[in-house]
Amino acid sequence: MTSTTPAAGRPTVATVYGYPRQGQNRELKKSVEGYWKGRTTADALRDTARELRRTNWRQLADAGITEVPTGDFSLYDHVLDTSVMVGAVPERHRAAVEADPLDGYFAMARGTQDVAPLEMTKWFDTNYHYLVPELGPDTVFTADSTKQVAELEEALRLGHTARPVLVGPVTYLLLAKPAPGVAADFDPLALIDRLLPVYAEVLADLRAAGAAWVQLDEPALVQDLTPAELNATARAYRELGGSTDRPRLLVASYFDRLGEALPVLAKAPVEGLALDFTEAAAGNLDDLAAVGGLPGKRLVAGVVGGRNIWINDYEKSLSTLGTLLGLADRVDVAASCSLLHVPLDATAERDIDPQVRRWLAFARQKTAEVATLARGLARGTGAIAAELAANRADLASRAGSALTHDPVVRARTAAVTDADGRRAQPYERRAAAQRAHLGLPLLPTTTIGSFPQTTELRTARADLRAGRIDTAGYEDRIEAEIREVLAFQEKAGIDVLVHGEPERNDMVQYFAEQLTGYLATQHGWVQSYGTRYVRPPVLAGDISRPDPMTVRWTTYAQSRTSKPVKGMLTGPVTMLAWSFVRDDQPLGDTARQVALALRDEVGDLEAAGTSVIQVDEPALRETLPLRAADRAAYLAWATESFRLTTGGVRPDTQIHTHMCYAEFGDIVAAIEDLDADVISLEAARSHMQVAGELAGAGYPREVGPGVWDIHSPRIPSVAEVTSLLRKGLGAIPAERLWVNPDCGLKTRGRPETEASLENLVEAARQVRAETA
Repeated sequence: MTSTTPAAGRPTVATVYGYPRQGQNRELKKSVEGYWKGRTTADALRDTARELRRTNWRQLADAGITEVPTGDFSLYDHVLDTSVMVGAVPERHRAAVEADPLDGYFAMARGTQDVAPLEMTKWFDTNYHYLVPELGPDTVFTADSTKQVAELEEALRLGHTARPVLVGPVTYLLLAKPAPGVAADFDPLALIDRLLPVYAEVLADLRAAGAAWVQLDEPALVQDLTPAELNATARAYRELGGSTDRPRLLVASYFDRLGEALPVLAKAPVEGLALDFTEAAAGNLDDLAAVGGLPGKRLVAGVVGGRNIWINDYEKSLSTLGTLLGLADRVDVAASCSLLHVPLDATAERDIDPQVRRWLAFARQKTAEVATLARGLARGTGAIAAELAANRADLASRAGSALTHDPVVRARTAAVTDADGRRAQPYERRAAAQRAHLGLPLLPTTTIGSFPQTTELRTARADLRAGRIDTAGYEDRIEAEIREVLAFQEKAGIDVLVHGEPERNDMVQYFAEQLTGYLATQHGWVQSYGTRYVRPPVLAGDISRPDPMTVRWTTYAQSRTSKPVKGMLTGPVTMLAWSFVRDDQPLGDTARQVALALRDEVGDLEAAGTSVIQVDEPALRETLPLRAADRAAYLAWATESFRLTTGGVRPDTQIHTHMCYAEFGDIVAAIEDLDADVISLEAARSHMQVAGELAGAGYPREVGPGVWDIHSPRIPSVAEVTSLLRKGLGAIPAERLWVNPDCGLKTRGRPETEASLENLVEAARQVRAETA
């Protein structure tokens, strides 16, 4: 490898765009939830947040990160923070925000009993959720840079070189939706000229506070853009860049190639661009060369994957960095995106084989990789010879491992035919057989699957792991919980029951722990939204199912009731999307392996007498590639893997699927191609929008648009649910409409769950009577 050095006299900067917020022991989650419950004061919460920021910056600096980010830390969500920064507070929340900014902030995120929260959806194709800004033609923006300035000043006082990171103005508007009551065709991007002076004011405040650089994140620009969106981008950065009262500007994009927006930003009067140069953004290197590089500008090269957990290939990254030296005035090294999307520290995973653990890089390891690459770029490969040798050995160990290659699994996947992924009869004939077999009423009621996970359940799992109770004692506790959940559902009048999933820790992790090829972490927490953290398993090798995973508890539940009990599985796409998936083979190949393992489970459930089986695929839409040209190939293997999971059941076995918190209008054809009999979807926060989208596309199967937003602590009234149901009936015929919550109930409390479900059932009865 050729040794390379940067432009003369300029040290190579190592940096990242963001860092995990939660702390080593999820201190932020505990403090925020303590505040909500009245156990923690506002000052104590702020002290916890301040200490976590201090710890993060110290960890980054100790790892060799020479320019730390500020403003990336959030008590709930960075897009919500941006709405506060620009004064885009919905009218219904203004009084609460004015009375108490902190309580008002959380009210926007979670809602109150009387006021609905902001809508929540996925941050591009990641597993992180953001709060959707609500804007309209009457929106008035006002600058409030308090948070951004305060966090910058904190870092500077501690002696760090710091760079504030803000959501860029174009991305902010492209993520927004029309506010309630505003015409659906209102385009928030029309507000760009109103928003830019507010951003200019924030930038001036940050400059006055000591910012030399400010990063403006524009990930929305990696999507397919219209001419109007490109023009708005050019105008935004011409205006912001043309201001004299500002820091130097670094515009960042990630998750995919920048494409048609690259020449626009290359010409803009900004001092730097930050681009993704990982496999996810293949094409950025060639595109950058095609526009003549970035003469006179700073280039921050994201060569360390910010979303996966595999070690970097140093030689490959150094080769890319060496090429980039000829395309920009200055090249610095970074992770490809915020490290918010990965766990904190792989060294904490003591239960993973030490050799396998060397294949893993969580946030702390990635910062070390960034620093190592920056040192190699600045001083030449001789300066990192030991690191290069160790990296080669670890990569070779992974490539040659028996974990990653199981010949039995590979032979089975190679033998799959198209017929394996098709039901024996068309939907119309199946639907008739299922109605006769199940005998359900009009507007049948059900839940999505999980019931609240009580402290007693979590304690029982911890006691089992610690050896304080034996397996028999643990199973007695699970059986008692199932009996209690079934008794409530029968008393409430729910038509299709669930066993409540008391034995499950997480809808992906539970299955991953029982499949070969997966690794489970103990401390690999990643923020999903707010205080909701998950531990995505690591899909490291070829997948198979040694034993049944859910049959024991589903059949026990069915033995306790005459009503149908749903079998509950997580689908293959979601198993991939909510795991850290292997990057050494095509995703479609991995999905097929998972589908075949789940197919075995579906067959065992049916053989045990389960007549309704739900295979959840909430990740189908969120994993959709950001660019349209890449979507057909993804949807082909994604829908095939679902059909392969479910294609072997009898016609009278009813297959359900579930999706939530995403935009479904552009994948209706793929939803139909799943060939599920019933689909339930999020609809409460979006006011039944999805029902109209499905109806408009002529979707012919049964649908359960959610009528209770379970991510808010509110208990929906009977009147609220009946109103949503009537709206749903305006799009979906009564004989094809189900009544259910938006999502599983695992995170809710038992009293609010029972009250909400009782209201849901009563609303269904009232609307059923009206319809009849």
